[in-house]
Amino acid sequence: MKEDKPKDKLLNEQQFANFLNILKERFEQNMQRHKAMQWLKIQIKLKASPNKVWSLHEMERTGGEPDVVMHDHISDHYIFMDCSIESPVGRRSCCYDREALDSRKANKPENSVLDMISHMGVELLTEHDYYELQAIDSIDMKTSSWLFTPENIREKGGAIFGDKRYGRVFIYHNGAESYYAARGFRTLLKV
Repeated sequence: MKEDKPKDKLLNEQQFANFLNILKERFEQNMQRHKAMQWLKIQIKLKASPNKVWSLHEMERTGGEPDVVMHDHISDHYIFMDCSIESPVGRRSCCYDREALDSRKANKPENSVLDMISHMGVELLTEHDYYELQAIDSIDMKTSSWLFTPENIREKGGAIFGDKRYGRVFIYHNGAESYYAARGFRTLLKV
């Protein structure tokens, strides 16, 4: 994979302004996700972190519809997560990690989840994060999303994913080398 130069991970001035408007509009239309938060404070943090705005833009570009869902008062970070109703379209049909991708003999997908999150500069949702997001919005009712997999499961060849069916959240397992057109992954970014 080509190593990105730092300048490749910045939006130009017009892209930056346009994208901030998208984030602001989404923020204002979904106040149930971030009660008692103020856009101006978030915007100040975003303007001070152009590399993180690039990562948020990657979340957007791949279908994640990022929005602020929490504020960590101790670290003073705003936490953005993928809030798309279904697993992001631009991140589906991926094996869990490079080892899983390399183990496939035939019908290899183009990428792996962990390679993509590394490139994007974001974190994969944990099981806990997924439950937190599901408490805010009902998501993945027709799709599923890979989740950060504990090492003891990964060592045995597995990986975990979640979805919501029948009004409740389910966490399942699969072989890490598997991939499906209806399974992507969700991310978070702290700004």
